[in-house]
Amino acid sequence: MVQNLRAPAILDLARVHGKVTVDDLVTRLDVTAQTIRRDLTELAQAGLLDRVHGGAVLASGITNIAYTERRALNDTAKDAIGRTTAALIPDGSSVFLNIGTTTESVARHLRNRRDLLVLTNNVNIATQLAPFPEMRVVLSGGQMRHADMGLVGPETLDMVHRYKPDFGIIGCSALDLSGDLLDFDGMEVAVTQAILDQSRQKIAVVDQSKLHRSAPIRVTPIGALDDLITDAALPAQLRDICSDTNTTLHLA
Repeated sequence: MVQNLRAPAILDLARVHGKVTVDDLVTRLDVTAQTIRRDLTELAQAGLLDRVHGGAVLASGITNIAYTERRALNDTAKDAIGRTTAALIPDGSSVFLNIGTTTESVARHLRNRRDLLVLTNNVNIATQLAPFPEMRVVLSGGQMRHADMGLVGPETLDMVHRYKPDFGIIGCSALDLSGDLLDFDGMEVAVTQAILDQSRQKIAVVDQSKLHRSAPIRVTPIGALDDLITDAALPAQLRDICSDTNTTLHLA
């Protein structure tokens, strides 16, 4: 275990921002770069961070970050993504929003839409939109995950297959450089894939922290999407994939 007083502060910053840099930590904690590099190495050896050039990111693995931490992670970027995505959704359309804190941001920016049908397996989204009578909200059945109020399982899939929405908007836990969206829960991935199969226009919302993480289950290649909305320029190989497959890249 890491036995210094700086470790909790470093981990808190990583949870909020997704990444910490040596230069920023030197300024914040008033210690030398050598000391920060040693702290980051110890945290990486403890499995709490992954070292990257110039700093560290939250450790990847086979389990997701806690929901409360994900909600705070890159919240400004997620808000911008939510606003940009909502601008693509016209009044009078139907949209499916899956589990995730970024799709919850999209839902917040849909509140001024009229005559909207919102389908979701995310209890948080249904609760957000319940006070707005201008939209119809349909919440799936299924097994509720207490950690994030997401619904998964056969009942959820049954509901998804009954609809053919204009837009399917999905989040993910990671985006790797081969162009695959990744996630952790097999039941959630099955629902997400069904949403994409049923939707006329397929949209993924991915903030930059997802490029610094990994997850074990493949959801879909970005080439199968119509639109990818993110908050900063993607690496060249991902931009090339979008160009080659006619996936429209939106920078929030």
